[in-house]
Amino acid sequence: MTTTAPAAPTAPMTTDRPEHHVIVLFGATGDLARRKLLPGLFHLAKAGLLPEDYRIVGSAPAQYALSDEEFRRHAEDAVREFGLAEPTGASWQAFEDRLSFGAADPEDPQPLLTAVRAAEQAIGGSPRRLCHLAVPPAAFTSVIGMLGDTGLARDTRVIIEKPFGTDLASARALNETVHAVFDESQVFRIDHFLGKESVDNILALRFANGLFEPVWNREHISHVEIDVPETIGIEGRAAFFEETGTYRDMIVTHLFQVLGIVAMEPPASLSAQPLRDEKAKVFNALEPLDPAAVVRGQYDGYRAEPGVDPNSQTETFIALRAQVDNRRWSGVPFYLRSGKSMAKRRQTVTLHFKKPPRRMFPDDAHDGPGAERGNALVIDFDDPGWISARFLTKEPGPAMRLGAAEMTFRYADSFRRRHGLEGYERLLLDAMLGDQSLFTRSDSIERLWEISGGLLAHPRPVEPYAPGSWGPGSIDGLIAPHHWYLPDDE
Repeated sequence: MTTTAPAAPTAPMTTDRPEHHVIVLFGATGDLARRKLLPGLFHLAKAGLLPEDYRIVGSAPAQYALSDEEFRRHAEDAVREFGLAEPTGASWQAFEDRLSFGAADPEDPQPLLTAVRAAEQAIGGSPRRLCHLAVPPAAFTSVIGMLGDTGLARDTRVIIEKPFGTDLASARALNETVHAVFDESQVFRIDHFLGKESVDNILALRFANGLFEPVWNREHISHVEIDVPETIGIEGRAAFFEETGTYRDMIVTHLFQVLGIVAMEPPASLSAQPLRDEKAKVFNALEPLDPAAVVRGQYDGYRAEPGVDPNSQTETFIALRAQVDNRRWSGVPFYLRSGKSMAKRRQTVTLHFKKPPRRMFPDDAHDGPGAERGNALVIDFDDPGWISARFLTKEPGPAMRLGAAEMTFRYADSFRRRHGLEGYERLLLDAMLGDQSLFTRSDSIERLWEISGGLLAHPRPVEPYAPGSWGPGSIDGLIAPHHWYLPDDE
């Protein structure tokens, strides 16, 4: 059974438009800028959501320097390959004309300074400045130091990519480096998961509907799963992945953030401080992770990947049990799972409801296929996403036998997406508007590394798993007496 809603009107989005801006993309020749940032900025421009006047200055170390014309061709190629619209017509010409490039090394930032000043003079007045650090984590400190030394940090907002540190000590050190140059109000630690429409809609589902909020607690929910399996491998990123692993790459950065939204108390409003305060309370209530409640896996063939240590203990898969020790969630386990080279790509939250206290049905009345799916709310937060209520109902016939049923709401069927924004696009716009609601605060990221200390210090050996599977077999013991659930039939 599929539910649909009337199509939403196609009126333009009614968000505020940012002030005039100079946007500086550090790492402008890299993969993130090519796949997401340049196409995303063009989509924002085409939708009329960028400032009325803006300039985009690309930057990279001198060895990767481009001329303005080369950068424009680079952007055109990126938009053509990864963008939602072709780089043609007046809209592309207007966007292209606002692109320039300024190389920057810590010891020689002058080309960048010249390009930024030229961009500001072209706009006139006092435009705002946004710097996006789409650079490797090892370069964060030097780029931030350069911004401080050159004065570019003054009245500037800065977007910092993940991972933000690799443990508590490194996260604290990085925060100290950042705060020596920027006030926390200027800092936007980005997680593109939080920019997804479907993640935002978890808030709407919970707090706008009396149907769900009263049962969103330990009295009614037995356990929660947050599942983000990926079918891809490491895609040639051995140097990054060997240093990072799936826990640092996915759990701390992404899945814990989703957990924070699922588990938070109702904020006083959806503005930045109340929203982030409630997420911080969830993170403060998380118990330190028990290494015995964690399964680390590594897909067969990973050690043969170019650049991988033949004796590597880096996990490409992780499953764990987390506990939120507060009034709402005490005793409800949260099971998080993510990995590379798995059976299917999914991004789901599944809330499993407790069985009714009085069982009037025979034990064999609900043991057919799909019985495990009964009493569950499944939220797919992979854009455009869907929400499915899974329950048991009587099968036709004279006997009282129960079968699995579902009602599914699909965003793609129910709302037109003419003005929909991808995660990075939404967050770039929010940063220009100065809205930190969907960005991670320094105390929250430090708390997540704090609860990770035992796991990072005493990791269990990785267990092998076959590519195309759901991970090592021992994960079934981790979640017992429950069962892992993913909607394979979607």
